[in-house]
Amino acid sequence: MNMKCNKIIDVHAHIFPEKIAQKATESIGNFYGVPMRGKGTIEDLLVQGNKVNVYRYVVHSTATKVEQVEAINEFISQAQLSDERIIGFGTLHPDLPDVKKEVERLVSLGLKGIKLHPDFQQFNIDDETMMPIYEAAEGRLPVLVHMGDERSTASSPRRLVKVLDRFPGLTVIAAHFGGYSMWDESLQYLVGRDLYFDTSSSLWILDKSKALDIIRKHGVKKILFGTDYPMWLYGEELKRFESLNLTQEERELILWKNAAELLNII
Repeated sequence: MNMKCNKIIDVHAHIFPEKIAQKATESIGNFYGVPMRGKGTIEDLLVQGNKVNVYRYVVHSTATKVEQVEAINEFISQAQLSDERIIGFGTLHPDLPDVKKEVERLVSLGLKGIKLHPDFQQFNIDDETMMPIYEAAEGRLPVLVHMGDERSTASSPRRLVKVLDRFPGLTVIAAHFGGYSMWDESLQYLVGRDLYFDTSSSLWILDKSKALDIIRKHGVKKILFGTDYPMWLYGEELKRFESLNLTQEERELILWKNAAELLNII
């Protein structure tokens, strides 16, 4: 099958303003000890995506300090306005004085979701300080959460269970098959629950049989394709994805149909 013929929606891509993109990209690479493939700019994202005919890019950036929230959300909003292929997810922070107000601003800016990163933003998923964020997002915007880290339990699958139980109307996308390096815990606590997984930053190291096990047990209609650009580039991530023993129908669901339905993408 020619991969370039597929319609692709990448639900997990990071972008940064031109003047800080190199520094921000290098910082992420240093945090994870992984050489970064992309530049982290809007221009480079589109150049890389054009090579494999990406249809839509869901982009986000994370506020590590509360005073960064508004500026980042403005940047993501402008990125979305700059190209119809770009769909923006905003950022929030547990120290925000008025979470509901910022969620309303995200909606007014036309942003389509929220990205949270427990390890970068230094909170546990189930911290009580996070509950106002989940409450404000419930029924309004989907929340994409970084999941899993070998060095910390802040983003562990078992912590997310408490949030799912407390906010049953919250739409959650659990990145990295529900928990990078914690896939057994994801299978135990998250598989079969009412939430989405994305495939980002996992297929390079996750055993193919375990990836298929998670997909089949969780349900193919709850799996979304993501790259974690600029950590990875589209060609290599698609090759990894295509190496899974999936049917053509399953591939299309994961590559774009599920995301199109979730985010109302035409």
